[in-house]
Amino acid sequence: MDTNAHLISLIQELRSDLQRMTDKQEEMFNDIKQIKEAVYNPDSGLYARLRSLEQWKETYSKVTWVMLTALIALVTGSLYQMIIGA
Repeated sequence: MDTNAHLISLIQELRSDLQRMTDKQEEMFNDIKQIKEAVYNPDSGLYARLRSLEQWKETYSKVTWVMLTALIALVTGSLYQMIIGA
């Protein structure tokens, strides 16, 4: 009879462990779902943010080159005026 009680106890522990595993799997599923949403969301996900940063970088780079070219043109024009005007 002691063996039956021991087996029942072990089965109950096993059932309890399986229930905890099921709960943890559901929790992991929800976490992974949230991670996927954060990464792949087309409006505010990680890829959308990276795309926005890349576009900003391209625009900033173009503006920088235009300003640098204008500055070089102004310096060259000033030097030319100094040489020709003197």
